[in-house]
Amino acid sequence: MRPTGLFRAGIVLIVSLPIATGAFAQQLKHVTLAVGTSVLSVGYPMDTLPRTLGYWKAEGYDVDVQPVGTSLQAIQQMVADNADFAQVNASAVIQSDVTNQLSVRVLMANGVTDWTIAVPSASDIHTVADLKGKTIGVFSAVSTGGWLLNHSLKQIGLTSESANINYLPLGLGAAPVEAMRRGEVDALIYWATATASFRNAGLSLREITPSEWRTYPDYSLAAMQATIAKDPDMVVAISRGVAKATVYALANPECAVKLQWKSYPATKPTGVDDATALRMDVTTISAQLSTLADGFKLNGGRQWGATDSGGIDRLQTFLQEAGLIKKALPADTYLAAIPDFYARVNDFDVEAIRAAARNCEVHE
Repeated sequence: MRPTGLFRAGIVLIVSLPIATGAFAQQLKHVTLAVGTSVLSVGYPMDTLPRTLGYWKAEGYDVDVQPVGTSLQAIQQMVADNADFAQVNASAVIQSDVTNQLSVRVLMANGVTDWTIAVPSASDIHTVADLKGKTIGVFSAVSTGGWLLNHSLKQIGLTSESANINYLPLGLGAAPVEAMRRGEVDALIYWATATASFRNAGLSLREITPSEWRTYPDYSLAAMQATIAKDPDMVVAISRGVAKATVYALANPECAVKLQWKSYPATKPTGVDDATALRMDVTTISAQLSTLADGFKLNGGRQWGATDSGGIDRLQTFLQEAGLIKKALPADTYLAAIPDFYARVNDFDVEAIRAAARNCEVHE
């Protein structure tokens, strides 16, 4: 899950048998990827599938993927040299660089801001203006959803106070579902995979998404500038694995779910039969994949992970207007300055990846 922010093993030695020259295969380089989540659920195929499918191994890396909590905690792991990469909300990168003068860089803008306003299917709420006088369930009192809605209200001349909107912090899990069922809230503002979990729990929902929300980049692969400068080839290789996994999952979400269960069996839904579990997890991963697909389109629709500085600038402007940062940096400051970076990241056969996904092939 991604509770805060905007917009979420040991070293393996591969040794060959001795041959005439006595040579040994090269040792895989150990790398750690800190993910801004508490659980590596099915909603993180871009981070889990590269390992399952052997993409990073083929590049020469043994990647330890670790859930560490929030996006800011993932960045802290990089600052402390406990992680080489982090999967974080783009806003956390901007806040870290502006407020704390860190040098965190966005490598790949994987997705767009995927928060939505979810209302019961039969609700008479159809626009932001219709939320006047309503109670809205949010994750926490400082939820990103609240910031987004306040920004949208401002655009139509309202504030949450003037519109008499009440935000009710509910956390995640059963509480938001039960609050909606009991009529204690009129709407829920959560990120995509959380909303999918509400549907899996039986809520019939309709989503309202102000158009500007999905123009902001969100969940992104990031690294410190020092890491990028020290080993740009590693940065390319790890990013390429993420790009390949994204293509694979989009081509066959059901297969991606089954691979998740293989590598992370504890994340498979319990208490239901396999068909129901598959339906639930396909619903969840599809919500994330929609975000990844929109991120691809937002950034030009030609190269996976490509990051448009214009999107970063829009997000930075939003953060300033929301009072979350006090100044702005040139948008290019937040990007990795590796020559031909995205061309190198996308140097793979997309159609071959899609064909393998259609056949649900796994290369160990």
